[in-house]
This record gives sequence, C-alpha cells and structure tokens, in this order.
Amino acid sequence: MTEAPFKPLSPLQAAIVQVTPFEQNCTLIWDEATKVGAVIDPGGDLERIEQGIKEMGIKVEKILLTHGHIDHAGGAADLRDRLGVKIEGPHKNDALLLDALERQGATYGISGVRNVTPDRWLDEGDTVSIGALTFDILHCPGHSPGSVVFFNKELRFAHVGDVLFAGSVGRTDLPGGSHPTLIQSIKE
Repeated sequence: MTEAPFKPLSPLQAAIVQVTPFEQNCTLIWDEATKVGAVIDPGGDLERIEQGIKEMGIKVEKILLTHGHIDHAGGAADLRDRLGVKIEGPHKNDALLLDALERQGATYGISGVRNVTPDRWLDEGDTVSIGALTFDILHCPGHSPGSVVFFNKELRFAHVGDVLFAGSVGRTDLPGGSHPTLIQSIKE
C-alpha cells in the first residue's frame, strides 16, 4: 500500500480578520468536518467579521473572549445580538474591563461599543467545545487579570489572545496588567 500523495486537512481550521483601529486579530475558528465554529475576540468591524464567516462557510455557534480589552471585546455584545449565540469567556477577573467597554471606547474615540457580560465565565480547568473539537481553558493573568488561553492538546494548538505577541510577551502597561504575573502565567 502506498502513502497518499496528500495530507488530510486538520480538523481545526482558522482565519484571521483584522478589526478595529488597533488592527487586532479577530479569529474565526471551526471544525472542518462540521463547519461549526466560533468567533474569538470580535473587537469591532462586525461587517468584516460577518463577511469572513460567509466566505468561510461556517455556522457560528458561539463567541469566545480571551480578555476584556476593547480591541478584543468591543463588538461582542452586538455580534451576540446579530448571530443569536452565546458568549463564553474570559475569566471573571475581567468583569471590570467588560463593564467599562463603553468608557474604553470613549477614551479611544471608538463609537458604538457596548459593555458586555458573557453568558459563561471561564476558569482554569474548564473546557470549551467547537463542533467536535475541545479546548482546555488556562487562566493566564498578566496582560489582564482575566486573560484565558484556549488549548487543544491533541492538535498542539493554543489561541493565546494577548498573553503572547509575535516575538514577545503581551503588554502589561494597561490597567490590571502585571509583568511578573504574566511571566509566571507563561512559565507555569
């Protein structure tokens, strides 16, 4: 028997949609077999996100938040209303940030932002499912008090929000940030 000349697609697929004046990466993630997916960190520019959903041909079953900063959560309430889905995450330690999204918007000159309370707070040891895929939740404070990471051990895939940046660690100079806590979260 000869080896197939191709490798099957990963059961996990993802696409990036840059949103907000901060050019934040909103992620569309889905189970390739079922086309059931989630939107991670819809900071704003909902028309762009909805266009990405349409282009990828996925059925969004939930919104996931890695943390409560405006560029990651500013569009979550409106997208929940548009799609009729629930919001999961971040950790409850980001409640103050999510309750202040409108104020964050005013500070940065971003209109149309609404405060949001998730339908489910996430904690260390919880799991989140997207189609047939399951992700472990790691509470990784430091960038914000309630930052979480979505980790699928089998696929060796982690969605880290702003815990890590390309070539660096996440910022810790925003309210609630702590460099020593972030480094501890990353190491442990």
